[in-house]
Amino acid sequence: QAQLVESGGGMVQAGGSLRLSCQTPLRTVMWYNMGWFRQAPGKEREFVAAISRTGSSTYNVDLVKGRFTISKDNRKSTVYLQMNNLKPEDTAVYFCAAAQPGTPSSDEKSYENWGQGTQVTVSA
Repeated sequence: QAQLVESGGGMVQAGGSLRLSCQTPLRTVMWYNMGWFRQAPGKEREFVAAISRTGSSTYNVDLVKGRFTISKDNRKSTVYLQMNNLKPEDTAVYFCAAAQPGTPSSDEKSYENWGQGTQVTVSA
């Protein structure tokens, strides 16, 4: 399976920003839909955002609309999640994942490859 490596997590105060990165093999970023998920302590993993293989379509969950933006740079084989106006409830481990091309999905069962995650902690 293709290796996905997340980075960019850390601790930030409420209202702050972070940019997460997901380094992928070139073939993955070019031919797969990519998504970001998160898992807070004691909760199930949930969908955050997805981007299509071509980059022409993006999809965010309502909780992060207007605050988080997913993008990708094929030249750098990297998918990004720009997170602005962070809230304490955004605290979680954030994962990137790859899915077969088609309409970007919020269902984690559609995603084949997963990274190990990066911790984001937002203090009040």
